[in-house]
Amino acid sequence: MDTASIASSAQERPKWDNKVQYLLTCIGFAVGLGNVWRFPYLCQIYGGGAFLIPYLIALVFEGLPLLYLELAIGQSLRKGSIGVWHSISPLLGGVGVASMIISLLVGLFYNTILAWVLWYFFHSFQEPLPWSVCPINENRTGYVQECVDSTPVNYFWYRQTLNITPDIEESGTLQWWLVVCLASAWSIVYICFIRGIETIGKAVYVTATFPYLVLTIFLVRALTLPGATDGLRYLFTPDWTLLMDPQVWLDAATQIFFSLSLAFGGLIAFSSYNPKKNDCERDTLVVGLINSATSLYASIPIFAILGFKATSNFNSCINSNILDLTNAFDIGETNITMENYESWLTYLNTTDPDKVSSLNLKHCELQNFLDQVNHCSLNHEHHNAAQIHFPHSYIHYLMCTFFLFCLNIKYIFSFSTFTMYAVLVMVQEKFPESEVKPYSSWVFAICVLLSTVPVLSIPIVAVYRLIRRQTRQQTGSSLPNPYDNQSSVSHDLQKSF
Repeated sequence: MDTASIASSAQERPKWDNKVQYLLTCIGFAVGLGNVWRFPYLCQIYGGGAFLIPYLIALVFEGLPLLYLELAIGQSLRKGSIGVWHSISPLLGGVGVASMIISLLVGLFYNTILAWVLWYFFHSFQEPLPWSVCPINENRTGYVQECVDSTPVNYFWYRQTLNITPDIEESGTLQWWLVVCLASAWSIVYICFIRGIETIGKAVYVTATFPYLVLTIFLVRALTLPGATDGLRYLFTPDWTLLMDPQVWLDAATQIFFSLSLAFGGLIAFSSYNPKKNDCERDTLVVGLINSATSLYASIPIFAILGFKATSNFNSCINSNILDLTNAFDIGETNITMENYESWLTYLNTTDPDKVSSLNLKHCELQNFLDQVNHCSLNHEHHNAAQIHFPHSYIHYLMCTFFLFCLNIKYIFSFSTFTMYAVLVMVQEKFPESEVKPYSSWVFAICVLLSTVPVLSIPIVAVYRLIRRQTRQQTGSSLPNPYDNQSSVSHDLQKSF
């Protein structure tokens, strides 16, 4: 075997079957819950369409340059995150180790979400959906009171899915069906990983494209719902004064990191399987622009659904007041309607204000219901509640759960993510209301431990490399220069023999 063939085999690395696989993998890795969950929430609370200004500025001056840097460096050195940082400087090898540990930790979290998605997916093959109605009590004389006091959606999530304890100090028992779902999630991940990028490249044809199909179906359906225009108006009405708040710009910059999944090492690994002459500048523009366009595209059906939910609550509030007024003043059932409710209320307040005041009518204002929807933002509870009102709701929810499945498993492919999980301490007596309680010291200890352990690898590796360098200098030997092509090839040849 000649020297050239040995050097070639030492540098051999798997490649993507085609450019489409690579782009779909990068887009699928970048597009996730940050696009369909966090971006619409930030866009609403920070002035609607006005938030797009700092977001686009952060995309141009922060997101695209860093995205290009990761794609270029992985493609040029053709190594993963650990190998890339070690090639730049052996002292920086700990940066790659830190990104690997963080990716592992958040990958564990995302697989938990994947288990929840599978749980809901398996329960979606029922009509009606189990979270659309309260279950019958043991005596079969009515519904479970805990469910009646809250909502069927909340009851199914907090009691039948999580079986949440009254306090974080109580661990409770294992939910064995969730354990089975978690094991199934890891089995699916293993199957997708079994042959490396060969199987991942095939899987992304479904996991990267199916979410766009579901978003389009939801967009068409959501725009036909009553109140959809109110939700879109609530989303895109700009509040220019909020642009003076530095927190808006900080969250816009943070959202770019979350959305593009920068600094986790996944993009470096994906680009390392490209040929060195690949046009990574064009790839950067394609991935970055599609990612940002997806954020805006996903916001439209989501806020249309939230507008529908707020409008339904507003109509229920008005109808409740109409019923109270009809009974109290002995008015015909069809005399007071949604259209003339305000005029009737003004008239009755003028003729008999004391009697109207004694009814304790609810204050019904659409803006208040939109605000109530917003404070929980885009969590699954409001989405589930809206899905119940869809015709053939189980079909919609089957698509929705598979949509979430695709979003999550793409992140598991590289064990990278961008969200943090907030634990709500629930009170059993006031279920599903929450009570603010201080966290125990062990909770803070775990948070500090998870935050510091990955970072510790950076100084540890640097100190280790410095000690080895000093030891080698004393013995008269030294490490090869990673930027010296000749020495690098010679070093690889020595290792091969």
